[in-house]
Amino acid sequence: MRKQKRQKFSEIKAGLDDAESLIRKMDLEARSLQPNVKAVLLAKLREYKSDLNNLKSEHKRLASANSNQAAREDLLESGMADAMSVSANQRGRLMMSTERLNESSDRIKESRRTMLETEELGVSILQDLHQQR
Repeated sequence: MRKQKRQKFSEIKAGLDDAESLIRKMDLEARSLQPNVKAVLLAKLREYKSDLNNLKSEHKRLASANSNQAAREDLLESGMADAMSVSANQRGRLMMSTERLNESSDRIKESRRTMLETEELGVSILQDLHQQR
């Protein structure tokens, strides 16, 4: 796919170069004609040059964007294997952390339950002592 794109960009570049060469030849030929015909042809050639410059700019912009995209794809392809192993490693660490968090939550719940039982026992003892007075 990328090879086809590169080939098409090369073909377009060659076409633009050919067009520029033809416009130069037409310019030289138009300058050698009679003044009344020469003015009309030179005006037309200025339009052609302007169009050609716009096409060159567009080609350059697209070629640059394509080059950036190709570099990005290469980078992503080479980093994909690394990303997969990093992702698996991160997933494993995340699962271990989640398990530790769940265990800690369970210990906190158990400690809270023990604390409430102890508090109830203390209140009961204080009530018993108060009644014994």
